[in-house]
Amino acid sequence: MKHSTQRILTTHTGSLARPLSLIELMLAKEQGDPYKQEKFDTAVQEAVNDVTRRQVEAGVDIICDGEQGKTSYLTYVKERLSGFETRESKGGENPWRDSREVRAFPEFYEWNAKTRAGIVAPRSTTVCTGPISYIGKKAVQKDITVLRNALDGIEPHEVFISAISPADVEGRQHNEHYETAEEFLFAIADAMHEEYQTIVDAGFLLQIDDPRLLTYYVSNPELTVEDCRRWAEARIEAINHALRGIPPEQVRFHTCYGINIGPRVHEMALEDVVDIMLRVTAGAYSFEGANPAHEHEWQVWQSVSLPDGKILIPGVISHTTNLVEHPKLVAQRLVRYANIVGRENVIGGSDCGFSSFASTEPEIHPTVVWAKFRAMTEGARLASRELWNR
Repeated sequence: MKHSTQRILTTHTGSLARPLSLIELMLAKEQGDPYKQEKFDTAVQEAVNDVTRRQVEAGVDIICDGEQGKTSYLTYVKERLSGFETRESKGGENPWRDSREVRAFPEFYEWNAKTRAGIVAPRSTTVCTGPISYIGKKAVQKDITVLRNALDGIEPHEVFISAISPADVEGRQHNEHYETAEEFLFAIADAMHEEYQTIVDAGFLLQIDDPRLLTYYVSNPELTVEDCRRWAEARIEAINHALRGIPPEQVRFHTCYGINIGPRVHEMALEDVVDIMLRVTAGAYSFEGANPAHEHEWQVWQSVSLPDGKILIPGVISHTTNLVEHPKLVAQRLVRYANIVGRENVIGGSDCGFSSFASTEPEIHPTVVWAKFRAMTEGARLASRELWNR
């Protein structure tokens, strides 16, 4: 994993909007309707070709496949693990129901739910009814092949592939097989190790997506910060178990507060979990730093020691607003972090993905996302000029 040795590098969290034609095929596949696999595969390859090229054209240094072949960063894994049974559900349930935020702002979330149409939401739920094992070798190899094909003719600095954390798999699937939550969690970690290892062996950086590390607090109003810290410590152990044998410098860890575009006044503070986050055996840590609810938390790093050789990837553009950040603001954000942890240890990123779930109506319009990327890369250029010309 490259450090910002000559200038501030840029990246993002991963998910980008899918073309409407691809979403239609995803919807048919998700609902069990007839669709042609060959047509689906072609649509995915074309979509990945497009987003990789556009990332480079926007000046983004460390790119990915935009998660074009996945209906979401979260639910894709249900096709890659055995031991689960599919059951019918209503689908499209509000992930923030009964959270601290919904309790505080019920009118807002009722209104917001009515405006969220067009999401490729699963029509079923999965329940663990037997031993878990990894059966996604062909699927992850297809991801790798599609991305390699898309990289022909372009030269990004580095390339990553994202994969879900054991804790987020645990949170989405119900357990009816393992006797304890710990056994269930570590069975998932054992299985996901194969996906993680395959990505790294293919020569790509691995990004672990773990929003649940932070959203567990807001989703469980009955729990205290200390309760959530104890819960988080066990989940970090599971991540490290899943990462065993993988060099930390080939891993970047991402956590965030999800795609909740709401008031966001009852979320867990970074200072309450940062020490636990840094226990992940990763080379870089990606987190929210651009939205108004958390931008002030750059000050946390004034009292937290970043381990030697590690990189921070603070969000300098937000996924919660269609406002395009001014490059000078992006530069200011990057310089703050660089002044604390060293310019070589900072990479500019986004707070979260811009289309974590395939949707005909993503929260941030795709044309705005590309404008945000250009603002980020220009801001990184301005920050580099200031940091390297002192």
